[in-house]
Amino acid sequence: MIPCDAAAVHAVLLHTGGSGLVPRGTRAQVFNRIFEVFLVLGTAVGVVVIGYMALKAYQYRQGADHDHEDVERPRLGELPSGSEGGGKLFVSFGMSAVIVVSLIAWTYLTLLYVENPGSTAADPEAIEVQVVGGQFSWTFIYPNGHESDVLRAPADTDVHLVVTSRDVFHNFGIPELRVKSDAIPGQTTETWFVADEPGTYQAHCYELCGSGHSYMDARVVIMEPEAFDAWYANTSAPNGSDGDGATNASVSATTDRVAAPAGVGA
Repeated sequence: MIPCDAAAVHAVLLHTGGSGLVPRGTRAQVFNRIFEVFLVLGTAVGVVVIGYMALKAYQYRQGADHDHEDVERPRLGELPSGSEGGGKLFVSFGMSAVIVVSLIAWTYLTLLYVENPGSTAADPEAIEVQVVGGQFSWTFIYPNGHESDVLRAPADTDVHLVVTSRDVFHNFGIPELRVKSDAIPGQTTETWFVADEPGTYQAHCYELCGSGHSYMDARVVIMEPEAFDAWYANTSAPNGSDGDGATNASVSATTDRVAAPAGVGA
């Protein structure tokens, strides 16, 4: 995550976000917008550079009808003349600098919005889930104390994640939802996501954490808000039903057998 003062971030985002300068929406939408901007600008720059190069190559080409003495071609080692004292070079470098600096500033402000957990604070329907990593599984703890190895959340709702670890360094990530956050022993990191529609996604560990690292996955089930409310109303404190017809203890045992094959883990 990008280290920065929370009050400063809020002030910057308040002034830039309201003007439409910083794209809003889900993390996936914001990252898609960044990609589109870089794609368009990169294509435009490529067209200008290649077009200018092709134009000059055509103007100074050597041929039967372009082999006259009145054609002024630059020679090797010769400084070009007629450039108005470097004015064209200055303008081109100045425009390039303005474009690059503006793009960097816009991208930084956009990433401040993406990486600021306070982006979800204004939503009264936002939910908070604690994510605890351990070799080699994930545990999700809900506000009522319910624990599960499956992350369930409603669609079109801000989901605030508080991530930590109980042993070594891990990294929790859901690639389809463009969310990642470090899981650090003794510390917490915060992130958020919004899923547009119901579906099942896969969470992974992106930090090499031991011999069972490649098995450290978890299901992420995005539900209709009404279905999630009904499921959450039937959850209970630790060792209760996780809504799949099995107790958390049995679910954890099954996860350990899948995530840590013989000879892997402890």
